[in-house]
Amino acid sequence: QVQLVESGGGLVQAGGSLRLSCAASGGLISYYAMGWFRHPPGKERELVAARSRCGGRTFYTDSVQGRFATSRDNNKNAMYLQMSSLKHEGKAISYCAASPTKHTTDYAAYTSWGQGTQVTVSS
Repeated sequence: QVQLVESGGGLVQAGGSLRLSCAASGGLISYYAMGWFRHPPGKERELVAARSRCGGRTFYTDSVQGRFATSRDNNKNAMYLQMSSLKHEGKAISYCAASPTKHTTDYAAYTSWGQGTQVTVSS
């Protein structure tokens, strides 16, 4: 089973940018569809962005379209989430996840999860 470790979280002011990284081990990231999830305290975990196994398809939830971008670096076996124009939404744990499917927005299809990294957007 592929193991994932997120990094890059922290405190950022509204309007700023942050880049999250997800390093994979025990499996090649190019063999998985990948997703990024946001989990605010007391709220449901939601899919923010997804990228297909081949890299040709992407998904972004409506609230982040035009501001977030996913990418993968197969040489580093890592994926990234570039977040720009961040809005004041408090703090949340961001997770990267992997799915053996080609591309999915289904929470249940993601079988490998990182430990999460906290992102806090201040006013």
